[in-house]
Amino acid sequence: MPLRYLHTMVRVKDLEKSLAFYRLLGLEETRRIDNEKGRFTLVFLAPPGQPECPVELTYNWDGDEGLPSDSRHFGHLAYRVDDIYATCQHLMDNGVTINRPPRDGHMAFVRSPDNVSIELLQAGDALPPQEPWASMGNTGHW
Repeated sequence: MPLRYLHTMVRVKDLEKSLAFYRLLGLEETRRIDNEKGRFTLVFLAPPGQPECPVELTYNWDGDEGLPSDSRHFGHLAYRVDDIYATCQHLMDNGVTINRPPRDGHMAFVRSPDNVSIELLQAGDALPPQEPWASMGNTGHW
């Protein structure tokens, strides 16, 4: 039975704030659907050149009182990056908390404004340990 990945969907409370976060990660909007009857917006974002790997942000116009919850039933999104240290520094410089710093030069975790856990993985081999990351503790959880 053939199977093909389509997308990952996450619900968001503040569409503009969430879009800003995912754009900081480097994702680009590939498609948008505004559904007047259902009173929701779907925004699909993907890494440049990878339209087959989208995340779908679902925004309910009338709000969603359950967001942002700290439920971990979703798991996480994972993205490979060329330089994990530069990526984490860019995110920090823009106000994003690094929940699990890349102490090992290989893996970090951050959270979106809607508490979606995002795993960042270094492309190729891990980078050599580097300060301030090597001695930075965890903040919150991922």
